[in-house]
Amino acid sequence: MRVVADTNVFISALMFGGLPGRFLDLALSRRFILVTSKALLDELDEKLRGKFAVSEGDALAIRAKLEGNASIVAPDFELNAVADDPDDNRVLECAVADKADYIVSGDRHLLRIESCEEIAILTVRQFLETAGLQRADF
Repeated sequence: MRVVADTNVFISALMFGGLPGRFLDLALSRRFILVTSKALLDELDEKLRGKFAVSEGDALAIRAKLEGNASIVAPDFELNAVADDPDDNRVLECAVADKADYIVSGDRHLLRIESCEEIAILTVRQFLETAGLQRADF
């Protein structure tokens, strides 16, 4: 199972834990294949440093951990499916380029779309339930 996580999922996991934290733990324990791209990692780095004042060293360590545990794709096309928030298109591009099974996000623009090229867009809770990865599974 190949899964693209939106930047907001990583931020929630790292800053607040909860279900996004559980999602990230499962990804790092390779219960599914986490898929990301340079653009998504760059956005995560920017948000962690700018909005959450994470140190450069910690941000680099987080990025290295994700790069070491994810499949990195390089989309060679652009989508314009989310006019209200163009950055959301990077998530879709990543998923489509990889032919991922799921996109996991907390972003209302993406969740409103529900799917992109037959790739379901789910909340963390919906993904964990759909994939059968409830708490007892890990």
